Parts: sequence; structure tokens; C-alpha cells
Amino acid sequence: MYIPKHFEIHDEAEIKSFIEANSFGQLVSIHDGAIVSTHMPFLIDMDNKKLIGHMAKANSQWQQIEKQKVLVSLQGPHAYVSPSWYAEPGVPTWNYQTVHIEGIAEAFTDTERLQEVVDTLTKVNESMFESPWQPDYAATMLRGIVGIELAVTSIQCKFKLSQNRSAQDQKNVSNEFSKTGQGNLVQAMARTRRKG
Repeated sequence: MYIPKHFEIHDEAEIKSFIEANSFGQLVSIHDGAIVSTHMPFLIDMDNKKLIGHMAKANSQWQQIEKQKVLVSLQGPHAYVSPSWYAEPGVPTWNYQTVHIEGIAEAFTDTERLQEVVDTLTKVNESMFESPWQPDYAATMLRGIVGIELAVTSIQCKFKLSQNRSAQDQKNVSNEFSKTGQGNLVQAMARTRRKG
């Protein structure tokens, strides 16, 4: 991923937080000589450099993924930026946050491992509800999925949030995002300005 210096994020805690908040992404690999992609949820284990998820067993992508170097792309909030918002001349662009994770893939069908992945994903995603659903499903349903674990080899994080523009331009962009309901980007821009 192309990352100009002022958009690159290195803080591991910030990257982990972003991944956890935006954990539904695309797993990209090669299958029968073609580039294939599956949209799926992930769990990150930064301490052990692992990224874990699962896909449908009927999805053939997993069948050739073993020991393959793959890419996972996770995307956060994003929105178009009009040059009419700038005090200084500019061009149309886009503000966004994204993480690319590369790793060596392993597919697994072990029932206990699969149950742990499904139950953990459920717990994480149900935690936002007042009455979270507790895992209650027949273990035989796990036969319909395959686990995917990546031994992470690199993580690239890019937050393109107008850091290359003047303070006035950043304020203008933030104000316009507020008007169009882009609250997540407004907050992300504010955090970036505080650190800068």
C-alpha cells in the first residue's frame, strides 16, 4: 500500500484498536491462478502476531490457501472531500482509514478451534447489545465452516485525514463532514490533530 509519511500510523495500540473496531474485511489470495477475495470477520492477536477468522466450507478459496502469503484489507470510515471546502487551492480527494495485514495462511477444521473462534467472535460482536445472545447452536453446524489463521508478517496502517492540508482546511473539511453525518471521520480527524 502506498503510504505518504504524514498518513502512516506506527502506534501498535492505535492499530490494534482500529483493527478491533473495523474487523470485517477482505481476505485476498490466489486460487487456480486467479485473485480471489472473501469478505469475513477477523480476530487479532497482536501479542502472538495472529489473525483468525472463518469462511464457509463451500467457499473454495480455502482449499489452496495453505502456506500461501495472503492479504487482509480492513477499512474504516471514509468520505469524499471536495476542493470547494478548502481555503487554499486543492483537488478532489478522499479521506479514509485502512489497515493491510499480510501473513502466511493456515486452514483448519478442528471442531474445538472452530468453536473457540465462533464463540469469541460472537462474544465480541454481541457485547454491544443490551441483551447479548449466548452461543447456543448444534456443534454439527461447525462442519459448514473452515477456520483461517494468518501468521502475520506485516501490518501497514494508513489514516488519510487531511494531515497534509493547512489547519484551516482541516477545520473546513471537518465542518463539512459534520454536516453530512460523517461523525466517525470528524472524531478521527480530531484525534489525529491532537497527536500532530
